[in-house]
Amino acid sequence: MFACKLCMLVLLLGVGVMANGQMNDIIDPKTFSALHPEPSAQTPGWMRIKSILISGNIKTKDYIITREMTVKAGDSIAIGSLTQQLQRMKENIYNTTLFVKVSVEPYIINAFECDLLVTVKERWYVFPLPQFELVDRSFDEWLTKYNGSLKRVNYGLKFVHYNFSGRKDQLRLSVINGYTRNISAYYNAPYVNKKLTNGFFVGAGYSQTKEIPYKTNYDNSLAFYSNGGFVKDSWFINGGYTVRNKINTTQVFSIGYTNVLVADTVLTNRFNINYFNSLSKRQGIVDLAYTLQYAKVNNILYPLTGRSFYVTFLKRGLGWRKGVNMFSVEGEYNRFCALGRKWYSSMQFTGKVKLPFKQPFINLRALGDRNDYLRGLEYSTIDGVAYTTAKFNLKREILNFSVPTFFKSKTYNKIPFKFFAKTFADFGYVYNRYQPSSMLNNKFLYTSGFGLDILTLYDLHIRLDYSFDQLGRRRLAFSNKSGF
Repeated sequence: MFACKLCMLVLLLGVGVMANGQMNDIIDPKTFSALHPEPSAQTPGWMRIKSILISGNIKTKDYIITREMTVKAGDSIAIGSLTQQLQRMKENIYNTTLFVKVSVEPYIINAFECDLLVTVKERWYVFPLPQFELVDRSFDEWLTKYNGSLKRVNYGLKFVHYNFSGRKDQLRLSVINGYTRNISAYYNAPYVNKKLTNGFFVGAGYSQTKEIPYKTNYDNSLAFYSNGGFVKDSWFINGGYTVRNKINTTQVFSIGYTNVLVADTVLTNRFNINYFNSLSKRQGIVDLAYTLQYAKVNNILYPLTGRSFYVTFLKRGLGWRKGVNMFSVEGEYNRFCALGRKWYSSMQFTGKVKLPFKQPFINLRALGDRNDYLRGLEYSTIDGVAYTTAKFNLKREILNFSVPTFFKSKTYNKIPFKFFAKTFADFGYVYNRYQPSSMLNNKFLYTSGFGLDILTLYDLHIRLDYSFDQLGRRRLAFSNKSGF
C-alpha cells in the first residue's frame, strides 16, 4: 500500500496535479526535501519523525524491530493518520512473536517534529522441554483400547531457541525414545542480507516407529500394522530460501529428500499393495515446493481483525506416472472482523487438489491430518485427492484479567487471561476416486457447536469445543492448537 501511494505521489508531482486534494499519509525524506527546500520547514498537517528510540530489547537487535516499522527516521506522516500508523507498527512488531508487550508512542518535540519511542518486553526464548506424549490420538483411546500401557508412550527432550542470535533465528533440537524414536535438528535464519529481506532454513532427522497406518477403515479410523519391532525407518534432509520484500508478504522456496523403508509385509494384498504404488519397500522421495504467504492481522497468534492467506504448489517425486509422484495445489484464506461491543466473527476457506487422481496411500490423507479437520471430526481420517472446507466463527470476549505470579521477572510478573465464548459451523467435502471409500468420502460434511477459547501466557491458546456432526454424534474436544 505504501509503495502504491508513493508511486502515485511521484506521478502527481511530475504533472503538477493533486488528486482529490489529498496527499500520501507518508513521504520519504527525499520527497519531503523536494517539497520543502529547508529541512526544518514547518509544514501544517504533517509530523516529521526525527528519530526512533528503542528500549527493552536485551537479546533482539534493533534492526529486527525497525524492520517491521512502516516509517524510518526522517520520514513525515500526515497528522491525521498518525494514530493508525502507530497502531499498525505496534501490531507488526508484536507479530514477530518475539515480545510479550509492545508500545509505539510519539514524543512531541514541537508542532512539526516528534521522536518515536518503541518499548518492548521480550519473551522467554529458550525452552528445554521434557517430553511425555501418547502415540494414540486421544487419552480416551489410550486408556480404553490399550489400558493405559506405558509401552505406547514417547519420552525425551526437545530444545527450542526462538531468537538464537537476536535476529529472530530459530534453533530446534529433538531427541525422542519409546514407542517411536526420533532425532532431528532444524535452523531457520529469516534475515541474512543487509536489506533484511532474504533468509534460509535447513533441517534433518531420523526416525523409527513400531506401527504404521496402512489403510483407512470404512468408519474413518486408521488400521495399523505392527509386528512387535520397528516397522518403518526414515530419514530426511530439507532446506529452503525465503523472500520477504514486504512486511506482510513472504515467499518460500523449498526442497527436501526423504528416504523411507517399511516392512515388506505391508506391501501385500493382505494389507495394502497400493501403499507406495510400487512393490519396492524402500522409497526415495524428492519434494519441491513454492509457497506464497500473506498476513495482515492484529495478532498473528490469535487474530481478531485482518486477513491472511497462503497458496502452495508442491511436486512430490521426479516422475509423473508410477510410484510416489504427485503435483498438488493447496490454499487457505482467512478473514477476521470486529463487530463492536467485544463481538468478533471470522471465516476460513481451504482447498487442495492432487494430480493424478490415482495416488498411493501415503499421499491420500485429506481431512484428519495435522490441523486440517472439521470440528467434531477431529479423530476421523478422511482420505482423498481433493477437498474443500469452510469454517465460520462468532465469538465474544467475556473475561479479561491478569493474575500476579510473584516472580521477580519483569516479563512474567503477571499471567494474563482472556476468555472468548464462541459458536461455530464447519462444512467440507472430500473426493476420493480410486481407493475404497469410507462413510464420509464423497459426501457433504457439516458440523456445528459452541465452545470456549482461553488465551494465557501471551501465546498459549486452549480450546474447549462441544460439537455435533451430521451422524448425530456429540464430542467434547480439548486442545491447545491455534487457529480455527
